[in-house]
Amino acid sequence: MNQRTLTEKALELLKELISIPSFSKEEEGTAAALENWFKGLDIPFERIHNNIFAKNKYWDDSKPTLLLNSHHDTVKPNQAYTKDPFQPHIEDGKLFGLGSNDAGGCLVSLLATFAYFFHAENLNHNILMVASAEEENAGKNSLRGLLPSLPKIDVAIVGEPTLMQLAIAEKGLVVFDAVVRGTPSHAAHPNDNNAIYNTIEVLEWFKNYSFNRKSEVLGDVKMTVTQINAGSQHNVVPSQVDLVVDVRVNDKYTNQEIADLLKREAPCELKERSLRLNSSSIDKDHPLVKSGIALGRKTYGSPTLSDQAALSCQSLKLGPGDSTRSHSADEFIYVCEIEEGIDLYIKLLEGFIK
Repeated sequence: MNQRTLTEKALELLKELISIPSFSKEEEGTAAALENWFKGLDIPFERIHNNIFAKNKYWDDSKPTLLLNSHHDTVKPNQAYTKDPFQPHIEDGKLFGLGSNDAGGCLVSLLATFAYFFHAENLNHNILMVASAEEENAGKNSLRGLLPSLPKIDVAIVGEPTLMQLAIAEKGLVVFDAVVRGTPSHAAHPNDNNAIYNTIEVLEWFKNYSFNRKSEVLGDVKMTVTQINAGSQHNVVPSQVDLVVDVRVNDKYTNQEIADLLKREAPCELKERSLRLNSSSIDKDHPLVKSGIALGRKTYGSPTLSDQAALSCQSLKLGPGDSTRSHSADEFIYVCEIEEGIDLYIKLLEGFIK
């Protein structure tokens, strides 16, 4: 099937996906639509939970495997929407709808690319296509949960909106629950150990703390206090203040190192929620990256998290659309971005697997 026809089919599929609510853990409808898409192209596929995956026709276990992956779940629409989030429509070259940009445009572009190469012979890599679920909430039945059922993956392209520039590294994430303690008392009595006042110094520490290791691609580790909670009534000084601290980790630290460092140095109690969302990257001189650079694409480090965090192999984040539109009201992707995305994905792979 030629590229133009596949592009038309990709756009129709994206409209269908937008019209079907697919919040994380509720992707049964879009999974069924993806099954029908593969059936319509006579491409064999498998389904585990709401993850749909397929192999290229001439799969050879002796060859390394390239994973093409993006997700079909969405967040819930925010209250600022002025358009129906489930009513896809094109206006001034923009395709509006929930999940159009994050990450429906990437997903259908990768599916079209996979279909383009499905019948190709004598490729130097196998191609594994995965349309994954539960990415937005990093759920147990996401790509991470699917990986034990998949063949070994040697390199991956993860479809997320990057304006088709090459995100060769991605920050990891550790979320901490922090506790600042004090002495509970009646508000009318003297108290030199007020937990809320003690928190001022702790907040200043988090605000001013600097991590020593800087990354050429990802910059500094970024630490942000994002939540604070304390007190139950006006005349009671609480015994503790609870904080939530969001830490975006560059490729110079492991998440475990960050946890050990902060728990040793922070002037409060800290407990990490999870250490599994590590930073990820691909060598700048990897043939896949070189293929993209040859097409005029630029490299950069991404501050946002994706299914790359689930992968242990080298991975590249790349896709049509703009990350700043993700999770926004009246989400959209330009139709021309999808057309360009499919074209560039195909050219990228032609420079890598042929």
